[in-house]
Amino acid sequence: MSGTTTAGARLRAAGGGANRWVVLIVLCISLLFVALDATVLHVAVPVVTEDLRPSGVELLWIVDAYPLICAALLILFGTLGDRVGRRRVLLLGYGIFGIASAVAALAATPEVLIGARALLGVGGAMIMPATLSILRAVFPDRRERAMAIGIWTAVAAVGAATGPVLGGFLVEHFWWGSVFLINIPLMALILPVGRWLLPESRGGSDGPWDVLGALMAAAGVLGAVLGIKRLGAGASVLDVKAVGPLLVGAALLALFVRRQKRREHPLIDMRMFARPAFSTSVGCIIIAMLALVGLELIAVQYLQLVLELSPLETGLRLLPLTFAAMAAGATGSHTLHRIGPRRMVGWGFVLTAVSVLLLTLMGQHDRPWLLTTGFVLLGFGLQTTLFAAYESMLSEAPPDQAGGAAAIGETSYQLGAGMGIALLGSVMNAAYAPALTSLDGVPGSAGSAASNSLGEAYQVADRLGGAGGAMLRTTARHSFVNGLHVTLLVSAGLLLLGALAALRLPRVMDCATPAEKCPAPRRPEVSLPASREPAEATRSGRAAH
Repeated sequence: MSGTTTAGARLRAAGGGANRWVVLIVLCISLLFVALDATVLHVAVPVVTEDLRPSGVELLWIVDAYPLICAALLILFGTLGDRVGRRRVLLLGYGIFGIASAVAALAATPEVLIGARALLGVGGAMIMPATLSILRAVFPDRRERAMAIGIWTAVAAVGAATGPVLGGFLVEHFWWGSVFLINIPLMALILPVGRWLLPESRGGSDGPWDVLGALMAAAGVLGAVLGIKRLGAGASVLDVKAVGPLLVGAALLALFVRRQKRREHPLIDMRMFARPAFSTSVGCIIIAMLALVGLELIAVQYLQLVLELSPLETGLRLLPLTFAAMAAGATGSHTLHRIGPRRMVGWGFVLTAVSVLLLTLMGQHDRPWLLTTGFVLLGFGLQTTLFAAYESMLSEAPPDQAGGAAAIGETSYQLGAGMGIALLGSVMNAAYAPALTSLDGVPGSAGSAASNSLGEAYQVADRLGGAGGAMLRTTARHSFVNGLHVTLLVSAGLLLLGALAALRLPRVMDCATPAEKCPAPRRPEVSLPASREPAEATRSGRAAH
């Protein structure tokens, strides 16, 4: 690819040992804004609703279009990068992400904003697996790669957790479109920098890219995640709009797996799942997100609707979680080397379960020290688990399958998140709604509407006014907190199941030499020729969110 040789010469001039760390900085900046966009809109939803007046379905798509499309296309673009070049796909993703951000910032109708969010998902699906597979390629030494993955996952956590803070600040001081506008100058800067600095790498397969298989995977993941999200939004298990996409998606994914097993040159080598460390790591990623992503949305509602904090104050309350995740990422390589994947993932799950149980002490009144302690333990435990699971998964994958392995990790993350929202959302609704359906002095229709969500209950209570409205508001607050406690207990149970699953992971971090568990860090050359890289250089790498 043009520019690669020149970039390699410049990096060599800068000093061989620094090359890959410069590349890591560029990759982390790329990831930061993709992760940030996943959450930055959450606190802006009320303002978007007031300005664009979307219907309920349109508002759902404004929020969900980005993660849905991103999840659906991860395997497609991850495996495409293995064939045509990971750097090429990454740079194209930068361009699409910047253009989509401009369209979203200036959107005047719900339809335009939905389309822009979908296009952001396309760009994000190009960027996320490419950053991880390039990281795998430029850090062939496992010990150094573990350190790079720790930084990478910490940046992902920072982006996701900073989103509400940054979004709250921008919405309070500017207009809602500014949450997208900040992406444009940064993408305009990182596109030429990435083109100049990043090395190109590809997988080793010379066979044709399976276009039909890639489309089957995309449609299957889209259907599965869409169905799961609709069930999580309260749809009945008999609702065709929820169950239909879920069943179709599951069928397509089953056909995709069958097709890959039969092809001479598969998109993803399904034999990777026969390796206990790989399959268990994927399962642990799903369980971690299944248990915790739904809690994030519920926690934001608790902070804003029960404790009545502003969007900016809500974001600031979540900052301890971010800092703890950064600390876990920074120390992850050392911890993994000392105690091994099994204990690191298992004890990470246990620590996270303890933090979730601690948060059951939350009530109607603000307890800042309790929340801060809980969020610190939550951030450290979750990041410890995800770091070790991603690192083990990526290290088990063959280097020429780095893009596919990265896509599997990111897809597992998204599927777990969708399943978590569906499962924990259903648990929350089952615990919250019954107390509101038959209140004395409150019309049945009002109680039914209030049972949909705490925010809607407040609106109904304000319209009712008087003693009935006050009673409805108080009952809704109590029911929400009780539902939160039940949801936290279910989440803790899932996390402990994850700790049991981690027993299938390797006891030690195996790094290839019999004399010592992990060799001293090597100083590989990052630059790769544009035309035809040597097989040894192209096949080196990967890991996670």
